[in-house]
Amino acid sequence: MFIIGELINGMYPVIAKAIIDKDKAVIQQYALKQVACGASALDINCGPASRQPLIDMPWLIETVQDVTNLTLCLDSSKISVIEAGLKAAKNKTIINSTTADKDKLNIIIPLALKYNSSLIGLAMSAKGIPQNKDQRLELAAEIITACLESGFPVENLYLDPILMPVNVAQAQLKDILESIHEFKFISQPSPKTVVGLSNISQGTNSRNLINRSFLTMAIAYGLDSAILDPLDNQLLDALITAELIMNKNIYCASYLDAYRKK
Repeated sequence: MFIIGELINGMYPVIAKAIIDKDKAVIQQYALKQVACGASALDINCGPASRQPLIDMPWLIETVQDVTNLTLCLDSSKISVIEAGLKAAKNKTIINSTTADKDKLNIIIPLALKYNSSLIGLAMSAKGIPQNKDQRLELAAEIITACLESGFPVENLYLDPILMPVNVAQAQLKDILESIHEFKFISQPSPKTVVGLSNISQGTNSRNLINRSFLTMAIAYGLDSAILDPLDNQLLDALITAELIMNKNIYCASYLDAYRKK
């Protein structure tokens, strides 16, 4: 699985303080920890504490690039902040993210093409979060159509079905799992799939268990990628074992260590 480490995010107090203080050591420490635990990419998000995101995003990008060449996932709702990060990026990038709204797609897709970036497309629009699988599939199809019409390679697109918290949207979770599976059949070549894993456990008392359980089920439905905490060893063990059961890796007695070394 393509693991996107979620920890360089200004929503976390330690990261917010490091951004304000311009403390490179803290940011680099969190980057390297995630790399060591198996992250394939690092999500970079200034968070709400940033008063100058147009300055802070490039600073974060440059700070992380000093210690790793991993793919960077540029996470912001502001297009200007995304582009500021893309200009600073030397590593491969993923834009996180666009909705299915045409006005946003018409800006974000050309930006992704200009900087040769992959793209996360959220199966939602200005009308709100979809309430069932059919709505998610319709929005996903709109994103794919816009990519095809613009010449953006669909194999560089990650579709996000919008994972909802189990304590407020329990009835939607089966539809979300089925959407992950059915997104693959909308086009050929197929898009990839991604979720923001920690969303499912927001506001619950058993966050780690809920995250692990959903992730293993989503892998069985064909999930390609997840934005998650790679420092959660039990979560990573569950991920590795789920992929083993899905015959994506070869079993050996020390398969957990073997996967991590790979």
